Amino acid sequence: MAKITGKDAERMLGDVPQEKVFWCCDGRVFRSMRELAEAFDSMSDEVFAHHSNQDRCDFGDWVRDVIGDGKLARDLAKSQAPTQAGQKVVERVEFLSARLA
Repeated sequence: MAKITGKDAERMLGDVPQEKVFWCCDGRVFRSMRELAEAFDSMSDEVFAHHSNQDRCDFGDWVRDVIGDGKLARDLAKSQAPTQAGQKVVERVEFLSARLA
């Protein structure tokens, strides 16, 4: 497993370019891992299920392909509810934030 540097953490925690934002089916737009974590706090099960089900894993795909965090993407793919997904994102943000110090 590759070690995550401070530069990697800074990139993963930062805002993505405007053309790569996540458009949620409820109209919200997420620009960063932190915004995604906050969104899970108030996300309905229906909205979560729209983006994360046996046929799609939009949150994990976005985190892997745009943010570049394969570990969090795998964790999101296993999450069954917005609260569980939110906790995984919060834990990852804390882990990456510690790399900045």
